[in-house]
Amino acid sequence: MLILTCPAQLQRLEGALRRSLPLALPVHGAVMNINRGNPGEFEVVVDSWPDFGAVLARRSGEMPVDDCYRNTHAAFYRDVGAYRGLLETPGCLRWDTAFHIIGLQEEVAKVSTRGWPLLTANPPRRLDPSVRVGSLSPSHVDLLNETWPYGGNSRSRRYLAELLRCFPNLCLQDGAGQPLSWCLTDHFGTGAHGYTLPAHRRRGHMQAVMVLAARRAQARGFFSFGHTATGNRPMQRLQEELGHQRLPGLCRFVLHNPGLGRAGP
Repeated sequence: MLILTCPAQLQRLEGALRRSLPLALPVHGAVMNINRGNPGEFEVVVDSWPDFGAVLARRSGEMPVDDCYRNTHAAFYRDVGAYRGLLETPGCLRWDTAFHIIGLQEEVAKVSTRGWPLLTANPPRRLDPSVRVGSLSPSHVDLLNETWPYGGNSRSRRYLAELLRCFPNLCLQDGAGQPLSWCLTDHFGTGAHGYTLPAHRRRGHMQAVMVLAARRAQARGFFSFGHTATGNRPMQRLQEELGHQRLPGLCRFVLHNPGLGRAGP
């Protein structure tokens, strides 16, 4: 196992992962962030270099042992045996802590995924003149935490606060500056946490957010992609209407939490 810290190696890895898209999208996004200031404080480990068979992007430094939201990883492999060997290498993962791994390959385990191509042909629907394009601020973290189906606790709140602090986001605001619809970006360059307040749905808000967020990501040199729950048909239909392309198979989320059942904040 090797931790890549040399800028030249990381740039070379970014190029190699780009040639393995779309299956390498989450790891590729993490490496792009590392090579552009590393706002999420990540590092990359490989089984060997330069002829690697597996890559794992992970948080650098110490993380809380019970926080599977922020202790997040992304995996890509060329050889599944190399991937298994990398995970089994002492020091690669802390199996006594809570964490999750995301990947787009069979071995890495449920949620659907969709790739977002360049979104330039579909202009956003004309919005109400009182609706403005803006950004979320740290003061909105409680709103995000309350409306996220997988949130509502202190760990998810810390995770969302970190996304707001470190990565781009976009929202539509009413005349008073209150968010109506939004989309965040995570550590892997994923378009994530898209949501429209129930009272403001069916007005084209999410369509506008998705198109504008994708254009901004592409302007920064990032690919636009996201994950959609298998049961979220309205979002899937919207993505199809915008020309998004479904990737083969499912996106795999592996949740490891040895402390499940123990009390904690």
